[in-house]
Amino acid sequence: MRSGAKIAVVGGIFAVVVGGVGYGAYNILDDLDGGGGGTDSRSASAEVKTGPVTEEEIGEASKKFLKAWAGGDSAAASQLTNNAGEAGPVLAAYREQAHVTEAVITPGPAVGSKVPYTVKATVSFGGKSKPWSYASELTVVRGLTTGRPLVDWSPAVIHPDLADGASLRTGEASAPAIEAVDHNGKVLTKEKYPSLGPVLEALREKYGEKAGGTAGIETWIENADGKTPDKTLLTLTKGKPGKLVTTLDAGVQAAAETAVKRFGQASVVAVRPSTGAIRAIANSPANGFNAALQGKQAPGSTMKIVTAAMLIEKGLASAGQPIECPKTAMYQGRTFHNLDNFDIPQGTLTTSFARSCNTAFIKLIDDTKDDAALAKEAREVFGIGLNWQTGVVTSDGSVPEATGGEAAAQYIGQGTVQMNALNVASITATARTGTFRQPILVDRDLDGRTIATAARSLSPNVSRQLTEMMRQTAAWGTAKAAMSTVGGDKGAKTGSAEVDNQETSDSWFTGFSNDLAAAAVVKAGGHGGDAAGPVVAAVLRAGP
Repeated sequence: MRSGAKIAVVGGIFAVVVGGVGYGAYNILDDLDGGGGGTDSRSASAEVKTGPVTEEEIGEASKKFLKAWAGGDSAAASQLTNNAGEAGPVLAAYREQAHVTEAVITPGPAVGSKVPYTVKATVSFGGKSKPWSYASELTVVRGLTTGRPLVDWSPAVIHPDLADGASLRTGEASAPAIEAVDHNGKVLTKEKYPSLGPVLEALREKYGEKAGGTAGIETWIENADGKTPDKTLLTLTKGKPGKLVTTLDAGVQAAAETAVKRFGQASVVAVRPSTGAIRAIANSPANGFNAALQGKQAPGSTMKIVTAAMLIEKGLASAGQPIECPKTAMYQGRTFHNLDNFDIPQGTLTTSFARSCNTAFIKLIDDTKDDAALAKEAREVFGIGLNWQTGVVTSDGSVPEATGGEAAAQYIGQGTVQMNALNVASITATARTGTFRQPILVDRDLDGRTIATAARSLSPNVSRQLTEMMRQTAAWGTAKAAMSTVGGDKGAKTGSAEVDNQETSDSWFTGFSNDLAAAAVVKAGGHGGDAAGPVVAAVLRAGP
């Protein structure tokens, strides 16, 4: 054992207390009854135990692993897992790269084969030290070849946010901190606006130096994919944050955060149609995948905004033109139907749009004489798939060219169409003004990036018809209930998207009020107006 280091086991708490920097060197294998499963040395004639791990085995295996880990013996701890080759480097990096110099790990009662525990550690770097606490859990399984109880290895054993390929690091931050503010100068923090956590990390990584700040000393998760922003876990010394002005609006953001909390999986985005400025981004869960900006899902009947624009531009329909809406329609061997098989006798494009009639749009496909017409409309007018440069990583929607029944499904937002809340909010903004204005989160002058532009705008006549159909949808159509609490000049479109192996459809809704457009999706939320509708309405009410 190194000078000044003591290891103790007290009341189930495994602790390593180090005098100075570094762990105590302790051959944990000598104390742990023969080690683990990575390099099993038992003879071939020994009986290999099978079956579920027992309560006693769970307790013993977790105790041995946690003691070895807390003692800084990464080699020993790795041998107590079912993947010593991958566990060893990650465990070693805990001390060598994350610079954890003390660790006290307290296990809780096992729940089945899972053992939760808390970690109270000290991180030391450059003469600075700071406590670091968090909770995680491990699972005990039986080794496939050894039969021994082993810790089922994954990086999340070390820290719950650590994914495959990522690593823990401590040192001078890769980018200076930022003080992000909204367009009115109000400070935006992840503590007050949890959904902005990943967004603020991404903005810091890209614009920290340009904002004029200086880096501090931090512990962070470094992601290997080059796309996911690093996540700061602990700040030992603060740098000087640089001020970064965003297009967000604190009031609209607060409303968005509150609105999505009602649901297990939901996202919403708000943009300003006249400029493309992103006013709010919110997800539930807040700190998971940023589905609002990077999701890829079928948008359901919200896609009919694009389909209607294409039909009107081609002269195949107009807002007041009579359009057939039967209960069902067949296209190249594929049958499509309306919700509850409703029909609209003597309807128009507006009534079919407002009541979300699928068959009315399907029956007009042959008249286009071009299976790629919808894909062209989405790209050339609405800017879908044009590599948007918002200031952070986004998925910019996709409407691939399709034929036959797949092309028909695209007309009503199913099939191969992929969108997220940002894309659909932008579609509504484009319909509202007639011109695609690429959404942005920070001013383009900050880094001189190229903003995407569409090939052409809608004519004033087409934009007027689209906007009026959305107004009617909000006034008496499928969006009436959700939009009843929204004031101003308002319009909307509902949608529900069927998802494979999901009993209830995803709920989609998009709308505008004055100079604010928003879109939301709620996983398995059902009809668009039922779940996503109130989310969008709450966001629009917070706007100007």
